[in-house]
Amino acid sequence: MSRKKSSSLSLLGRSESRLPKSPDQATLETFPNRTPGRNYRIHISAPEFSSLCPVTGQPDTAILEITYVPDKRCVETKSLKFYLASYRNYPAFNEAIVNRVLDDLVKACAPKMLHVVGEFGARGGIQLTCEARYPDWDDDDMGNAAKR
Repeated sequence: MSRKKSSSLSLLGRSESRLPKSPDQATLETFPNRTPGRNYRIHISAPEFSSLCPVTGQPDTAILEITYVPDKRCVETKSLKFYLASYRNYPAFNEAIVNRVLDDLVKACAPKMLHVVGEFGARGGIQLTCEARYPDWDDDDMGNAAKR
């Protein structure tokens, strides 16, 4: 995953249809936060996220929720859409996906706070939800999260 600044936004305003083949080939583009002195949340929902099980090759589906408080940069959503779509044929465990999305977004836009939740579709009667945060959970948060 590479990072581009707003002066070189390459997807916004173009009718690009070629998706990256993997997250490694995707680019998360960013632009300057217009109100950097205010703490506000940006919430992005990707209800049609999909990837492949690395063991069976079967498709995994999820609702991916991303909430962040930007610092100096915001992620450009078309590049985020292409980045998330790059997982479509990418084999990875659900937990690894959620943590990689978090790491790649932190690297791209260095937010003050970021929370990624992946609610994966049930397989074999088991439904998995994985959450990851930046900065990392503190002990009180983990206790509260375990009670949910």
